[in-house]
Amino acid sequence: MKVAVAGLWHLGMVTAACLASRGHNVLGFDEAPIIGRLQENIMPVAEPGLRELAAKALSEGRLAYTANASRVAAAQILWVCYDTPVDDNDIADSEYVVSQTLSLLPRLAPGSLVLISSQLPAGTTARLESYWQKKGGSELRFAYSPENLRLGKAIEVFTNPDRVVVGVRTPEDRDIIAALFSPFTDRIEWMSVESAEMTKHALNAFLATSVTFINEIAALCEKVGADAEEVERGLKTDVRIGLRAYLHPGSAFAGGTLARDIAYLLEIAERQKLTGHLLAGVWQSNGFHKGWLCRRMPEVVGELAGRRIAILGLAYKPGTDTLRRSGAVEAATWLTQQGATVSAYDPAVRALPDELAAILSLCGNAADALSGADAVLIATPWPEFRDIPADLLLARMRQPVVFDPGRHLQQALGEDPRIRYFAVGRGDPLMRQGGTGPTA
Repeated sequence: MKVAVAGLWHLGMVTAACLASRGHNVLGFDEAPIIGRLQENIMPVAEPGLRELAAKALSEGRLAYTANASRVAAAQILWVCYDTPVDDNDIADSEYVVSQTLSLLPRLAPGSLVLISSQLPAGTTARLESYWQKKGGSELRFAYSPENLRLGKAIEVFTNPDRVVVGVRTPEDRDIIAALFSPFTDRIEWMSVESAEMTKHALNAFLATSVTFINEIAALCEKVGADAEEVERGLKTDVRIGLRAYLHPGSAFAGGTLARDIAYLLEIAERQKLTGHLLAGVWQSNGFHKGWLCRRMPEVVGELAGRRIAILGLAYKPGTDTLRRSGAVEAATWLTQQGATVSAYDPAVRALPDELAAILSLCGNAADALSGADAVLIATPWPEFRDIPADLLLARMRQPVVFDPGRHLQQALGEDPRIRYFAVGRGDPLMRQGGTGPTA
């Protein structure tokens, strides 16, 4: 099929490269500066395997890039994949995606299908349809399939999905989209466009609720001497919950994805004069849990002014070099505000933007970052960090104190009596070694 993919950031580039790798003829459309970098095979975001996949499709003639909007006229499907901008308060700029999409509609041939995957508020597809009908444009069809990618595993998720959710208006549109996805899966959940839009909101809100629920339980565990990871196991082995439930105690959810859909649902509730007590509580609980390190580190280390703190991992997630909305960056900023000196290492980050270079020193390896540190924060769970031996911490650090919210290094370091190891939902190791613990 001939597919034009509009918006070539993370979602769009993964979509375009994967479609082309399975035989579709793909035209990627975006602004000229982005196209210029892509033609040099410079990807907008580090994603394992994406650069190689795109280069192969480009060399074989199944993928092309353009900044010329008129070229989308040859496509049977316009797949809208713009990443929806989100500000630092988790408020999405959906109007950017809407305006970009509207600018392309007049370019399409009559009968073309517009498939939207950008993360937009429920009702946006109908809004685009209504606009186009009132404008008296040529016949176009609209459908919605929510994106389901994950940084660091995007190609795997796209090419081998558990299932795909698609909202359509007509049986004919269903046949076209089934053919589009046929190289990847036939496990498609068909529904109305509005239900597909709401499914995306509901899914992310459910995941966000799960994260905040287990972190609230973890906070209680720390106070009463329970271990939240053992509680997690007790929950997941109940058949009503299951082993794949999103119930691992750790960091608060960051970035824009989950928070964006919580915000969308709260906006819809307010507009419809409904209450959203649970979702508002999820937002508030997650905001409180973001302060876990701010509460725990002073309790353990004491006054932070003049201390040296190491951070292992700066990227938003392993497998990418994205720093925006990274919890590690937020932690570094807070530590600097407390008067601490911060050193950091990340295997994917080779240079820092000026504003980060001013508050932390980037080291070339973990050993250098740990040198002279009073504590270390495991901020991004890169697999290579599991190979860091306890002896390295003991040799390099002033004090072997480890803060590992998601328990990435628990197996390697968590039971070593020479190291004070702290994780979300786990009490002070001195309590388990016979020190002073909570009293009845």
